[in-house]
Amino acid sequence: MRVRITAEAFDPQAEVAAFAAGRDDAGALVSFVGTCRAKTGDVAVEELRIDHYPGFSEKEIARLAEETAKRFACPDLLVVHRVGSIRPGEAIVLVAALSIHRADAFKAVETLMDYLKTDAPLWKKESGPQGARWIEPRSEDHARRAKAEEGL
Repeated sequence: MRVRITAEAFDPQAEVAAFAAGRDDAGALVSFVGTCRAKTGDVAVEELRIDHYPGFSEKEIARLAEETAKRFACPDLLVVHRVGSIRPGEAIVLVAALSIHRADAFKAVETLMDYLKTDAPLWKKESGPQGARWIEPRSEDHARRAKAEEGL
């Protein structure tokens, strides 16, 4: 299980390649990369700021990743999450799963992303020409999270 929170930009392709290198214990590798949008609806985004509670945030994300790995029989999961100032087009989050079967790897990545959206101790604020606003999980995020708890 690999969880990293970083203020530095990262290369998702290089991260996935390093994560999967030499692994013969899995038949599937699935990954998801979330990037900062240039617009939310019709509102321009100049910066996304993500804050966290150092130490606690990593532990909580690792706990969620462990639960997900057990649930979907994934021998390994990777989470890389940015904090600090993020510009449009930059990667925010990478979640990758190794599993024996592709269905479990897909479900693990989707479930872990739902956890990150709703439960991770991360605070997000978008800024643009119209000012700044805090971003809260949407009702759709909570609905997907609830569905994940029901077993998909």
